[in-house]
Amino acid sequence: MSSLVKEVSHTEFDAEVLGADRPVVVDFWAPWCGPCRLVAPEIDKLAAKYSDSVKFVKVNVDENRDVAIRYGVMSIPTIAKFERGRLVGQVIGARGADALAREFGLA
Repeated sequence: MSSLVKEVSHTEFDAEVLGADRPVVVDFWAPWCGPCRLVAPEIDKLAAKYSDSVKFVKVNVDENRDVAIRYGVMSIPTIAKFERGRLVGQVIGARGADALAREFGLA
């Protein structure tokens, strides 16, 4: 995981994501999830390219079930975009950095 992508817990989620002053892309993942391991370097690529205007965080769903349940995460990887404290977009399944950038309007 890149230093530009922060792992957050359920106790940090509200401040780090909902209270952020810029859009936040959240990678909901688990260590045992193969597709999640494919997405991680793609999130790192996005963070390297867009971290000046977008914040990137990861939430381990095994350790933070309440956050996953709150946002209806039923399958992982789920990548979500939050703006001004609201969920505005969500992608389920492994995608490359370019596809995620298009999906979330980053490109």
